[in-house]
Amino acid sequence: MKKESRIKLIIRFFNLMEMVIVIAIIALLATIVTPVYFKKLSKAKMSTAKTQIQLLDAAVLDFRIDTGKLPSSLDDLSRNTSGDKKWDGPYLKGAVPKDPWGNDYVYVIPGTHGEFDIISYGSDNQPGGDSESADIGNWNESSDKNG
Repeated sequence: MKKESRIKLIIRFFNLMEMVIVIAIIALLATIVTPVYFKKLSKAKMSTAKTQIQLLDAAVLDFRIDTGKLPSSLDDLSRNTSGDKKWDGPYLKGAVPKDPWGNDYVYVIPGTHGEFDIISYGSDNQPGGDSESADIGNWNESSDKNG
């Protein structure tokens, strides 16, 4: 084999090895960064759900101050579905939001934690759970707030 051919072969081999090393480093970084990113995303969704529940809770209490009763559904906060003359809403800007996982908030009267409960069942949309699938409700922030 000519000396030039051997040098070109060695250069190709090193280029290939460099490429494999770069890909391995990128894969290693991805395995480190990806879980951190998803953990932050999960925390952000849980924080958003807590904030939305606080706003819904305040809107329900405002509705009760005006009408003397609790709304029969969260939809009553954005439009006067019952035709109540004391209704002085809307109590929300726009429609009732979905939770960060795209599910409806659950509104329960009477609540098991207070006069009423507003619940997001988390990422799995099932009662109970841990971490991102844990239930988030208006009782989590202040258990004496609504009852």
